Amino acid sequence: MRAFLSHLRGVLVFAGFTVNTIICFLPLFALALLKLVIPIPVVRTFITRLLMGIGETWISVNTWLLGTFASIDWRLEGGDDLRRDEWYLVIANHQTWVDILVLQALFNRRIPFLKFFIKQQLIWFPFLGLAWWAMDMPFMKRYSAAYLSRNPHMKGKDFETTRRACQKFRDTPTSVINFVEGTRFSVEKRDRHKDPYRHVLRPRAGGFAVAMTSMGDMFGSILDVTLVYPAGPAKFWDLCRGAHVAVRASVREREVEQWLTVGDYENDREWRRRVQAWLGDIWQEKDELIQQVLDKRGSDDRQPPI
Repeated sequence: MRAFLSHLRGVLVFAGFTVNTIICFLPLFALALLKLVIPIPVVRTFITRLLMGIGETWISVNTWLLGTFASIDWRLEGGDDLRRDEWYLVIANHQTWVDILVLQALFNRRIPFLKFFIKQQLIWFPFLGLAWWAMDMPFMKRYSAAYLSRNPHMKGKDFETTRRACQKFRDTPTSVINFVEGTRFSVEKRDRHKDPYRHVLRPRAGGFAVAMTSMGDMFGSILDVTLVYPAGPAKFWDLCRGAHVAVRASVREREVEQWLTVGDYENDREWRRRVQAWLGDIWQEKDELIQQVLDKRGSDDRQPPI
């Protein structure tokens, strides 16, 4: 009977997420169409603000569902001086797609609505492509090595296109998130790639470099987030059915060093190595922090949640 009730709870909570998504997506899509057909900048800016409000409301309802029906022990360290009128690049380790829900819950209405780089081709994805465009997600254009070998004159043009596309954020406070590892952590992936860490994968600097060279002069700071699940990475279904999930999040605000914003990741080998080493040091700190949290999880569980 207990298992049946747990699964019933999961179905009801999942239904709540679904209903919330449908209710929010309908006006979002209608406004996206309106933004598409009205090319007046001031009108588009107003519509974009409405869209951001819908997105934040969607996150707020999702967070309320989790806080009311799930059993989550949230603990946050840092992030005390965040502002909604600032520009941020958020970098984080990645263990489960629940990470996205956690970050949205932690940062919603504390910093600008979280956005992520999307491949330029996905703008043509039915419905979602228009929604992403309307919500001003930054689209990233990348040429393959094969294409560049046939068209060497196009080398660097993809980064120039991405930089130009990001100029629209100069007058609108923006937060961009980058899971630098590029995939979720697993011991199998770590061992296969011989990564020099225990709890994280080797950071992939390419996406970070694109963000920094496209928008680095806009970012007020870099929010370095370390996510830890002391009992192991959580699954979305576990949250829905009410299983106890512990989440530890540490937020460190890092200065945007000027040299990070002016390099050429594709063609400047020394700058590329310097960026990789800079991220490698941060990821080493993350690995050690995660181990510290795991070492003290017994005493930590006796402390009240934040």
